[in-house]
Amino acid sequence: MPPPGQYRGGVPRPLTFAIRTVAAGLFGFGLSCAFDPVGMPYLVPLCLAALALCLRGLRARAGFVVALVFGGCFYFTHIWWMKESIGAAAWLGLAGVETLFIGLFGAVAAVLLRLRLWPAWLAIAWTGVEVVRSEWPFSGMPWGRLGFAAVDTPVAPALAYVGINGVTLLVALLGFLLARLVLSTRGERLPAVAAVVLVAAAMLTPAVHPFELKDDGEVTVAAVQGSVPGRGNDILADYRGVTENHTEATVALAQRVRLGEVSAPDFVLWPENATAVDPVLDTRTRELIDTAVQAIGVPILVGAIVDDGPDHVLNQGIVWNPGTGPAERYTKWHPVPYGEYIPFRAQMERFGLTERGQLARIGRDMRSGRNTEPISIAGIEVADSICFDIAYDDVFATQIEHGAQLVVVQTSNASFVFTDQLEQQFAITRARAIESGKATVVASTNGITGAIGPDGEVADRTQRLVQDVVVETLPLRSGVTPGTRIGRVLRLLTPAGTLLALLFGVVTYRLRHDRRPRSRPGTGARDHGDSDLQRAGEPSVGDRTAAP
Repeated sequence: MPPPGQYRGGVPRPLTFAIRTVAAGLFGFGLSCAFDPVGMPYLVPLCLAALALCLRGLRARAGFVVALVFGGCFYFTHIWWMKESIGAAAWLGLAGVETLFIGLFGAVAAVLLRLRLWPAWLAIAWTGVEVVRSEWPFSGMPWGRLGFAAVDTPVAPALAYVGINGVTLLVALLGFLLARLVLSTRGERLPAVAAVVLVAAAMLTPAVHPFELKDDGEVTVAAVQGSVPGRGNDILADYRGVTENHTEATVALAQRVRLGEVSAPDFVLWPENATAVDPVLDTRTRELIDTAVQAIGVPILVGAIVDDGPDHVLNQGIVWNPGTGPAERYTKWHPVPYGEYIPFRAQMERFGLTERGQLARIGRDMRSGRNTEPISIAGIEVADSICFDIAYDDVFATQIEHGAQLVVVQTSNASFVFTDQLEQQFAITRARAIESGKATVVASTNGITGAIGPDGEVADRTQRLVQDVVVETLPLRSGVTPGTRIGRVLRLLTPAGTLLALLFGVVTYRLRHDRRPRSRPGTGARDHGDSDLQRAGEPSVGDRTAAP
């Protein structure tokens, strides 16, 4: 009889497989609790350790199913806000795609668990899958990356040294080493404990000596949260009212500056969708922006939807200077599929799918930008990002490498104003501030507007659904952190490393399988010659003391 949890004729025992699957689902839900709104980041390595134990001894197909359940319980709860804001169809589609990637990790992990250094290979694979799912398909979805959960933990300073991808790799490695520790025999326990301690020390050491870039002076920035008319969750219901609100708040700020109540800003930051029409072409919108600029007397970085021909638009941050008007621009890199553009529009129009619901509001598709240079505002080099851009690795890393001294985020978030998405995105922004070593300013229409120091500490922030202005003096920093560079390198290496490890695992398993002697007919042994334990990818009893 095969041992519990192993295979009988290549098929997992139903009861044990069900237990593994249910356990994986529970720990997948636990992983979602590591992020906002629950915010228990210390669950991350424990949940990954549990996943590895659930996958241990399974074949690729069974591993896919177990990890799929883990991923579904994680991701469907993690982005529950999409169901509440955009709709059930978008939530089911997006969470379903992201869950498939975690299922694929389970299939890959089932092979990698046969290798001698499987905790390291699993950590590389998890990071590689995070990278791929964050960029594909249709720009991917970076929400739920392990590195984002490090904010407000002793591990956070490591973001400046190894980046989001590096912290994900280390946290995953710690989790899988914990699983290895659970599986270790008495003779293996000391090396396993030493490996856990070594990785934990590597994660915590940066807290002793946080990385700091060269000081390059200071800047005072005013971030305006003008608010959205009506209930507050529909940015287009009264788009002119949104622009009027931001003008009103900026003019009021100018009055407070003249009275000496607040410091005079070097420039003002308006959020994404501060105007939903092209401010260069629309006379009324241009008048409102000019009024605000003249009142405050410094440049405003305006978030605007700009025409790009009859069928396309651009989501831009436009530097609007006193007297001369629009100047340099940043264009959003990652428009949201089915939110800002419709993939396969022609095919969907053929079936009438674009004529109802949320898709009916997307009359023109938004094109992507590819700004690699920072924009200059009042003599300061600024790396801009718009809304979800902040979660991607490629957006402002290039701008920082080209000399950006400060990071700004223009976001709307009105659609999500009654959900937990706001806190999740603000946490991601803080993680990016630490990774880049740059002070970061966020302007939202009515969500969370705030100023964040290079260490991720929040200098000031607003509440949602109010009109408010944050004015803060922040340090300017020049240079590039190791985390920015290492994060970009790992973005390329971890997917490639996963494929190589998978290939090696398959080849070595086949070679080992082919070298095993086959039993002669009539001896009473199985014709396939493998024990159930070996067929499951476990070392044989004689080899177990030498296993990693």
